[in-house]
Amino acid sequence: MKRFFHFIALSLVSLMCAGLSWAAPAGGVDKTGWPDQLRFMSGPPGGNWFALGTALADIWSKEVVTTSSSSGGGVSNIINADSKKGDLGFSVTSFLGAAMKREEDFKDRTINNAVIMANLYTQVTYFIIRDDYAKANNIKSLGDLLKKDKVRFATLKPGTASEFAVKVILNKGYNLSTDALKKTKGWTVEYASYEGGADLIADKHIDVFAFSVGPIASIVMNIESNQAIQVLPIEQAALDKVAAAYGTVTHEIKPGIYKSVTTPVKTLGDYTCIVVSKDLPESLVYELNKSMWNSKKTLAAAIADMQELSPKTVLPQGLPSHPGSQKFWQSVADKP
Repeated sequence: MKRFFHFIALSLVSLMCAGLSWAAPAGGVDKTGWPDQLRFMSGPPGGNWFALGTALADIWSKEVVTTSSSSGGGVSNIINADSKKGDLGFSVTSFLGAAMKREEDFKDRTINNAVIMANLYTQVTYFIIRDDYAKANNIKSLGDLLKKDKVRFATLKPGTASEFAVKVILNKGYNLSTDALKKTKGWTVEYASYEGGADLIADKHIDVFAFSVGPIASIVMNIESNQAIQVLPIEQAALDKVAAAYGTVTHEIKPGIYKSVTTPVKTLGDYTCIVVSKDLPESLVYELNKSMWNSKKTLAAAIADMQELSPKTVLPQGLPSHPGSQKFWQSVADKP
C-alpha cells in the first residue's frame, strides 16, 4: 500500500512539473513555433545596411536564435519577406506604404505577409555631383540638373532602396523617369554598388551618383576624400509631392557632417526599417526587438545612425506592425 501511495505521489509531482514546464518554458520564453534559423536580408555590400545586418545577425545568433545574413534590397526584401523566401530584412518605411497601395515596383503584387518590425533611423537620399561639373554647368539643385543634356548618372541596382527612392523622386516630384531622361536628354544611366559608384565618380566616369543611406554616411565621406563634390538640394515643391504620395519628410543635411556641405541641403528623408513576415511567432519577434534594444550602444558603435532608435518613432502610424513588436515597444515606451 505504501508503494502504491508513493507511486501516486511521484506521479502527481511529475504531472505538476510537466504543467509548470508547459506554463513557463525554460528561460521564461515560450518558443513554440520558433524556426531553427532565421534568414535576415540586409543590403548591398559596402553600405550601412550590409554592415548592420551582419552585426544584428551576430547578436541575435548569440542571444535569440541562429540568424544568417545575406545581401538584399529595400524592395526585394519586402517581396521576399511576404513570400517567405526570407524571414526579415531592411527596407524603407515608405516602400511598404507603396506596397500596400500596389504602386511603383509593387503594381502587380499583393503584399499581405510583410509588416513592420521596427523603424531604426532616418534614411536620407543623396544626389552627389562632381564640383567641377556643377560649376561648369551652373547646376545648383536637382531641378537644374534635370534640365541638362547628356548627364552621366549612376544609382544602385533595381530593387534597392536607393534606386526606388531616385525613381520616386523623379516620378512624383518632377514627372520624369530615367527612361525619359535617356530618350529626351541623352542621359546615360548606370547601376552600381556603393563602392562601384564611388569609384566611378572619383575617376570622373560619371557626373552624378545618387543613393540612399543614413544621415551620417561613411560612403559620402569616402567620396569627398577622393573628389571635390557637392550634394544637390531637392526643390521643396518636389519633396512635398513625394511626401503627399508616400509620407516621406524633408530632411536637412546640416553643415559639420561633410566637408562638402557648408549650408543646409534639403533632401528626401524617410526611415530605415526592418520588415518581417507577420506569421513569425509573437514571442520570437518580441525577443528580437528586446535583444536589439538592449544592444543599442553596441550597434551604434558600429553604425552611428542606430543612436536614433527610440520607442517614440519605432512603430509608424498607418502601416501594419508585428504584434510582437507592439508588445515589446509598449513595454519600454517610457524609456529614452
